[in-house]
Amino acid sequence: MEGGNRKGYAWPVSAGFNAARAAISVKLPLHQFVRYGMVLLFNVTMWACYVNSLKALSSLQATVTNFATNFISSGLAGFVFFHESLSFQWFAGAILIIIGVVILSNSSFEKKVSTD
Repeated sequence: MEGGNRKGYAWPVSAGFNAARAAISVKLPLHQFVRYGMVLLFNVTMWACYVNSLKALSSLQATVTNFATNFISSGLAGFVFFHESLSFQWFAGAILIIIGVVILSNSSFEKKVSTD
């Protein structure tokens, strides 16, 4: 993977974290107006980061990385901040998702398409 491509992964990771922050904001013990404002702010930021990730990576890489970051960070935040339980199956699924993202990010499917 080339260096520029690696830097492109900061965008979907940031998008995933912002999506998780939006989900966390809903559960905070704040005034409803403040919570909705935070959700709006984090969702707008998430979409901006996601659009930039589509410019830097393939749509598949950007989408899968965004989803994986959102899923894992939301689950871990629920565990840490809200004492939600995470099952063995959740951790197994998270590991499989991470493995899938790593395989996808190291794949050369774009090169294969351009050489045919």
